[in-house]
Formats: sequence, structure tokens, C-alpha cells
Amino acid sequence: MSETLQPPYYAVIFTSQRTEGDKGYGKMAETMEELASAQPGFLGIESARDTQLGITVSYWNSLEVIEKWKNHAAHIIAQQKGKEEWYKNYIVRVCKVERAYSFER
Repeated sequence: MSETLQPPYYAVIFTSQRTEGDKGYGKMAETMEELASAQPGFLGIESARDTQLGITVSYWNSLEVIEKWKNHAAHIIAQQKGKEEWYKNYIVRVCKVERAYSFER
């Protein structure tokens, strides 16, 4: 899990259902995480997937950097491949985080 950050910041929640088979998805997911984490304004990422549903939450310091990441050339290629091959469906939600707290044993 990402560390608990001090708000305000933004979360992009990507919820998806995959098609059958990998078709290069795993490698591209790794590449996108590496590229995203190198972007100015990137704060962290958390992801979980089972056989039916995947949820990835990335954290950013502004709406402007989220827009830049959305329009990054390599990310656009991944988005196109996702629509053509990897996803049955997906939803993207962009949220402002105004309060956050955590617990650790």
C-alpha cells in the first residue's frame, strides 16, 4: 500500500474487467507503472486484481499532472490496446482526497 499522504491530493481510480488471456497486458502494466511513477506530480499507486475485477488507484498532486499523464504518448498507446484487446469494460474516476487516515498494527 502507498503511504498515507497529507491531503489535499487527487486519486485516479481505474476499475476494469479483463478479457481472457494476457496478450502482453502484464508487461504493459509494468511499463505503465514505471512510466507513471517517473512523472512529476506522481505520489503513489495501489492495485488489486482477481479473475473478475481489477482496481488501480494512482495518486497525484494536481489535476494538471493527471491530464499530462492521460495524454502521455506511451499511455495513449496502452489506452488504445486496452480498448482493442485487454478490457471488456472500465471506469475511470478522478477524485479529490480531502481527508485521509490510516491504521497499522
